[in-house]
Amino acid sequence: MQERFTVEYHIVGDENSALEQAKIIRLEQTVEVSDELVPPGLIRDQVIGQIEHFAALNSQLFTATISYAVDTTALELTQLLNVIFGNTSIKAGIRVHRIDLSPTLLRNFGGPRFGIAGLRKQLNVLEKPLLCTALKPMGKTPEQIAELAYLFALGGVDVIKDDHGLTNQSFCQFEQRVTLCAQAVQRANDKTGKNCVYAPHVTAPSTEIKARVTYAKQAGAGALLIAPGLTGFDTMRALAEDEQVNLPLISHPALLGSMVISPHNGLSHRVIFGQLQRVAGADASIYPNYGGRFGFSQAECQSIAQGCQESMGNYPAIFPTPGGGMELARVPELLQFYGDDVMFLIGGSLYSRSPDLVENAQYFLSLVGR
Repeated sequence: MQERFTVEYHIVGDENSALEQAKIIRLEQTVEVSDELVPPGLIRDQVIGQIEHFAALNSQLFTATISYAVDTTALELTQLLNVIFGNTSIKAGIRVHRIDLSPTLLRNFGGPRFGIAGLRKQLNVLEKPLLCTALKPMGKTPEQIAELAYLFALGGVDVIKDDHGLTNQSFCQFEQRVTLCAQAVQRANDKTGKNCVYAPHVTAPSTEIKARVTYAKQAGAGALLIAPGLTGFDTMRALAEDEQVNLPLISHPALLGSMVISPHNGLSHRVIFGQLQRVAGADASIYPNYGGRFGFSQAECQSIAQGCQESMGNYPAIFPTPGGGMELARVPELLQFYGDDVMFLIGGSLYSRSPDLVENAQYFLSLVGR
């Protein structure tokens, strides 16, 4: 009970109302009773949250840092998330801005298995940005999807992932698609001498995920795509820590958007697409880039990149993976913005540049100096 971790909340209101909300959060996230019902001793001194810092950001926005005893999490990721934001997530005007986990929590959750350095080693791309694309559109047959995978791998794209809408539809069933795509990428690698990988989408009903992961690995997948907003973050954590899986995990943001689009509610971009991804074991975190077809700002994207790469115990840094309507023409600009430790995800623009997908991929490579 002596070790604690902290959560920084941003609270909308005047000073008195924001401070009152902070006092309520410390109770709501632990004992869930009013202050007068909290007994003296261990519960009051240790179990309930403690306000460590409270200050104004402006006249109507305040920051409150609250610490919680590590034991309140039961050392379970599900309960850690519950303590961080559980019931308070239902209230308007409160946002989780940042989390700072204690050494015990960071050791307890294994974090990313590969991270930037491990994924670079697997792909044999030790510098410059990595390139990623998606196999689309939904409705193509497994054979057609596999042909796309072959062409992109032949052109040198590093990570070729299923579009996140591909699961196990009747027109493109999982096992056939995964087998053909893994074989296609391997054929291309045999020609080029590169180590491009295919990442099938393994998000599925909870009773099916492990079987699909096992099948994907046996079929030759080099990484896995998963949407923790659909499966739960703890499912991704379990895969990351499973020695029998031992594949890089690429996290897709499906269903996570509602947690970040309000500036005064939910969780910050840094937390949901950076810090929590690392706690749950992602090696790359996909998110919508600024200037694409979604509404993220430069500052929000910068905070995601920081959350993916800032010091966090012994966790390795992971690849920020901006996508969501990325245009090839913007790659030089974004290279200046993100630097080399980034994975660029481009889909539609890579398809539309010309009918020659191999040449399009090679042009993509040239834009990052590879």
